[in-house]
Amino acid sequence: MVFRNFRLVAIFRILLLTATIFLFFYTLTLEYFITPFLIGLIIIFQIYLIFKYLDKTNRDLASFLESIRFSEFTRSFKIEGMGSSFDELNQAFNDVIQDFQKVRSEKEEQHQYFQNLVRNIDVSIITYQRNGKVDMVNNAFKKLFQINSVKNIHDLEVISSDLVNTLINFEPGKSSLVKIQEEDDILQLAISGSEFKINDKSIILVTIKNIQSVLEDQETESWQKLIRVLTHEIMNSITPISSITSTLDLMFKEAKRNESPPDQESINEAHNAIKTINKRSNGLLHFVNTYRNLTKIPNPNFKIAKVKDILDDIKMLVQEEVKANNIDYILTVDPESIEIHADTKLIEQVLINLIKNAIHALEGKEMPMIHVKAYYNKRGRVTIQVIDNGQGILKEVLDKIFIPFFTTKPKGSGIGLSLSKQIMRLHGGSITAVSEIEKGTTFTLTF
Repeated sequence: MVFRNFRLVAIFRILLLTATIFLFFYTLTLEYFITPFLIGLIIIFQIYLIFKYLDKTNRDLASFLESIRFSEFTRSFKIEGMGSSFDELNQAFNDVIQDFQKVRSEKEEQHQYFQNLVRNIDVSIITYQRNGKVDMVNNAFKKLFQINSVKNIHDLEVISSDLVNTLINFEPGKSSLVKIQEEDDILQLAISGSEFKINDKSIILVTIKNIQSVLEDQETESWQKLIRVLTHEIMNSITPISSITSTLDLMFKEAKRNESPPDQESINEAHNAIKTINKRSNGLLHFVNTYRNLTKIPNPNFKIAKVKDILDDIKMLVQEEVKANNIDYILTVDPESIEIHADTKLIEQVLINLIKNAIHALEGKEMPMIHVKAYYNKRGRVTIQVIDNGQGILKEVLDKIFIPFFTTKPKGSGIGLSLSKQIMRLHGGSITAVSEIEKGTTFTLTF
């Protein structure tokens, strides 16, 4: 509508100018002097009006674009007095500027919202550039390190050089732990974050959490669990030894009072008692040696290896036992090119232990099945699972299976899964278990 009105007005003015020029030349033929002069002035004035009319659009458009370029949204364009076409054009300009004002206002509100959120959140946050220049720290960061401001990462040297090195050499996507020993306190800091670009400027955003209390709680809980298991195992050996030695003491005291040598029956009882003491002592010694072995895992000898080759070797090792128990053993590796950086012997030890546990869990099960599969999880990490459809593990037992010496097997040592967990930690990975009664168990290794 704007451009149609504009064309009509422009055509009308051009036609009027043409008619005026024709009239000018016509008056010249009549040998008039004043009339052609006046008509000539009218022609010049019409030409001026046409240029002004055309230039008005350009000037309004230039002013509109400048408003957008410099984010100057306080300008407005006159709507009345320039004709309907310009009125509509100026109204469109004003509408666009109002829309920009609204968007700018909403962005400003969002900016203020996120600024307040970041500054008042409980997690310590710092943003800085690779050269160490700090852009922003929130109130939690200032409170954690007891500082009012920080302009450069190196200003934190007075707090901890390890913290400065960790921040300067920070790798996005990786988590780090930094311990800071103060005069009257210890800070255990978990550091994580990401890196992004704004206007070709690389910005690092890091969150810092003091997890000292969490670590202490977990450490205390772990020690309590371990002490309960150790106490249980030791008491199982010490209690019968104490009882038997008390019985022997009474037997020898009775023999001294009677001043007569013990009969054959008493000798046999004493001999059996000594044999029992010896057996329980050996059991306790074995328990202590097992505990010592648990703390002596060799350092991994890392190398690149194909997961399929590892799982094929393990399948060969367990195939006889699997066949003997009529177990359907399934192996899938997708894709077959999956590789891990690991000590293959230690990883084989972990997997064999899990498969052995699965075989025991399948005793008496109809249509027993073990499925070993390897794949990339949704985060792109190499994952190996050992799945069985066996008896399953009770929920209260599942929480304890990785505790040293905890076992539900009559002849189990209770260190297999503990060793497996330590081996996975040495590889920077994890081992988890999910189970349902009568539906089976899934152990997951994540590298």
